[in-house]
Amino acid sequence: MRRVPSKQRNSKIHRDRDVRALSRLALLLFSGLVLASGFVFAAQQHFAAIEYGYRSEGLRRERERLLEEKQQLMLKREQAFAPARLAIEARELGLKPPVASQVGTQKASGRSQLPLAPALLNPSASFQR
Repeated sequence: MRRVPSKQRNSKIHRDRDVRALSRLALLLFSGLVLASGFVFAAQQHFAAIEYGYRSEGLRRERERLLEEKQQLMLKREQAFAPARLAIEARELGLKPPVASQVGTQKASGRSQLPLAPALLNPSASFQR
């Protein structure tokens, strides 16, 4: 097909603007922006959820480690305050178990030499309001 330059002058012809086409393009652009921003928001929420999952897993591991350490420390404390161990350490310090003559006994009819605390006599006395 061979084209020949047109003899008509097209420079004076003015085309009317199609307002409906412009409004459709604007609506399409707006819809695309809303859709793209929705995808960006969803991706942001997804990555935040993954990050929170990693944090919670790390905190869970730290909690387990701390509970295990607590158990070990409680075991060490129980071993340190065991009566057998305290007796051995007391002997190393030069302490001796009390002899029967050193231990005072209380007679049933006699009063004690030591004053009793009011809380022992009357437990509600210590909670005076």
